[in-house]
Amino acid sequence: MSTRAHKGRGAVSAPVGRFEQRPVELDADVAFEQSQQAPATIVRAMPANSIISTNNSPDIPFDQSINPYQGCEHGCVYCYARPSHSYLDLSPGLDFETRIFYKPNAASLLLNAWEKKAYVCKPITIGANTDPYQPTEKVHEITRQLLELFLKHRHPVNIITKSNLVVRDLDLLTELARLKLCSVAISVPTMNAELKRAMEPRIPSAAARLSAIKQLAENGVPTSALIAPVIPAINDHEIESILEAVAGAGAEQAHYIFLRLPHEVQDIFTDWLATHFPDRRERVMSLIRQASGGRNYDSRFGVRQTGRGAYAEMLASRFQAGCRKLGLNTEHYQHALDCERFLRPGAQQLGLDF
Repeated sequence: MSTRAHKGRGAVSAPVGRFEQRPVELDADVAFEQSQQAPATIVRAMPANSIISTNNSPDIPFDQSINPYQGCEHGCVYCYARPSHSYLDLSPGLDFETRIFYKPNAASLLLNAWEKKAYVCKPITIGANTDPYQPTEKVHEITRQLLELFLKHRHPVNIITKSNLVVRDLDLLTELARLKLCSVAISVPTMNAELKRAMEPRIPSAAARLSAIKQLAENGVPTSALIAPVIPAINDHEIESILEAVAGAGAEQAHYIFLRLPHEVQDIFTDWLATHFPDRRERVMSLIRQASGGRNYDSRFGVRQTGRGAYAEMLASRFQAGCRKLGLNTEHYQHALDCERFLRPGAQQLGLDF
């Protein structure tokens, strides 16, 4: 399999998805030629059958989530959502960040779900897998359409993003926050511009994200920061400096997630390491295995997000000490929201001050 770093792309390879039964073997010359070409982004509509995903994982702090997009142009090489592209017979590598699908019927599906008598109002997280504020959101505004419904029907919502585009919706978020109906978590895994360009190439700069945290906090939107992921010997030395920066910007809470390498992400990540950090490749993978019971990834609940062993304990200790020093809350992953205001579609709409 050919590997090559392309400007603006995270993955350096396009491995076949794990469900592909009859992979196409290209002629060696054709495969090489394709590997030299910078892949363009293709965005297509993909109407969904349902919009709310549910989970009962004990280490995930929400029961319901929505992903307006499948695939993510941000191109984060470490993204644990990459394997989802295998279900489309597309590569979790370059295809994941160049073949983007949006859900044009997301808003109508959400209303349909809320109309059901059996529906129980619980906070919904937008952006649990792919970023709801990736570049195509500027055009299609699926996330904004959803937020308009969350406000209209007084339904609590949590947002996770790596983009400062979230402040475009400050008008909606401010009103939702006033009613105790929203929180925002912004991920800042590095302050190093060069590392960002290689690791998460199409994400706004750390400075832009810190500015977004500041604007949200100043407008009363409960805002937390994520260091996600922490990667051994790549960005683990930045924990304290990131915490200081996000606290200075106004974040109330902070959390971190250890690097996760499910399914095809293992090869995508190791290919990336070999391309960008060949001198550190073995050191990085050794530390990952130390925190994963001797494997490249330990997928068990309670372990997969923090790791285990001496190295993982050292990371946790540094993180907790940094948060205590800066007054950052680490107890609750997301802010408590009000589920009592929910107006089921068709119910009488009340004023904004109720």
